[in-house]
Amino acid sequence: MLPVTLDRNRGEPLPAQLAAQIRALVLAGTLGTGDRLPSSRALAADLGVSRAVTEHAFDQLTAEGWLEARRGSGTYVAAAHTSGATVPEATSRSTRVTSPRFARSLPRSARVTSRLDTGTPFFDPRLEPGWRRAWREVSATTPPRGYDDPRGLPELREALAARLGRSRGLDVRSDEIIVTAGTTDGLRALLPELRRGPVAVEDPGYRAAAESVRIFGREVIDLPAVETVCDLGDAVAAYVTPAHQHPLGRVMPAADRLALIDAARRAEAVVIEDDYDSEFRYDVAPVPAMATLDRDRVAYLGTAAKSVVPTLRLGWLVAPPDLHERVLSRRTITHSGAAWPSQRALLTLLRDGWLDRAVRSARRVYAERAPRVAEAMSPYATLAGPLAGMYSTWLLPEPAAVRARDAARTAGFEINLLSDYARASGLTGLVIGFGGVSDAELDAALAAVTAALVRT
Repeated sequence: MLPVTLDRNRGEPLPAQLAAQIRALVLAGTLGTGDRLPSSRALAADLGVSRAVTEHAFDQLTAEGWLEARRGSGTYVAAAHTSGATVPEATSRSTRVTSPRFARSLPRSARVTSRLDTGTPFFDPRLEPGWRRAWREVSATTPPRGYDDPRGLPELREALAARLGRSRGLDVRSDEIIVTAGTTDGLRALLPELRRGPVAVEDPGYRAAAESVRIFGREVIDLPAVETVCDLGDAVAAYVTPAHQHPLGRVMPAADRLALIDAARRAEAVVIEDDYDSEFRYDVAPVPAMATLDRDRVAYLGTAAKSVVPTLRLGWLVAPPDLHERVLSRRTITHSGAAWPSQRALLTLLRDGWLDRAVRSARRVYAERAPRVAEAMSPYATLAGPLAGMYSTWLLPEPAAVRARDAARTAGFEINLLSDYARASGLTGLVIGFGGVSDAELDAALAAVTAALVRT
């Protein structure tokens, strides 16, 4: 029997309690790689709960990569803590890039009316009254007379701390949070405080992150986005999007998370976790933040761009203690900080439960649209990652991808090429977003794309 206990009087659902305790047993070394767990039926009987509780917990941990199900055999631990493990020389995977690669600019044969991108979320029109109410409160509130607290509004940081604990498993105090003007602002606050040296960035990956590294005069090291990284070389930081890799959509398995953190410890580097698109899983609960595994080694970046709107320009940073103090000191001197009206509006949206409703509404829409995209694209391309979030990425040869992109553009839709996100990897295909369009627009764009792919 597993040494776990469930408390029905706690506010946390029983499956989440069980998943958290099994995860803790793996991290503590009580459960090791290859250990067989009791069956879901047997564990449910031991705990006095329904089998659905144990099955849901096992499904969650399997999705996160902590467990693996072997057909006809049972459920086993797939990943265990590897601190202190030796690193084979052959596992050093990072490669250097010498020059930036920018998206190609091609002539447009028609005016683009809708963008099927990775950053525009669904906005439920039924939530507009709450949105307007938040801004009325901003207009009725007296702003600060001088520069505001560089950490952000205290009340907003309190609300964010509670939300991070509830939704991302991150136990933080409000004074450990710095409110930023978005993810990129948080990254650019961290970069000057790192010691000299290059920064590893996922490839393919977030173009703004790689460009931000270059702006600060640092070399970019290409970090393969779909491989286990056990050696960071001389990199002083590694920027990753583990909850939903941008743009491939892969969830970083638990074993890979542990390996990267151990590599960062040996290199005395910082893992910069961009918690991109983390709340929009359809099959299981969102995967806990990577920062929960090591707060001293992982700097956490969050954003309101995908759950509210990108133009709100708000995010948050939870940095290791030494970096937190240096970032805060610099922002105090430079009067850096997020805009007070946006902070005040987000506080109202959090307080009124608006943000939770927005996330639930968007998740339902994405869960319905993602299979429609898959049904249209599957005959012509290969899905790069699981169906989750507000976009999906499809692998296919570059000539076919370009023809499909151009056909969509002619029909009035902008769709990104995967090659625009790639540097050394050479991956090609299409990145199809479905958050910022209507159902009719999505269907029209898919019709244009598939018609072009039929002709290839």
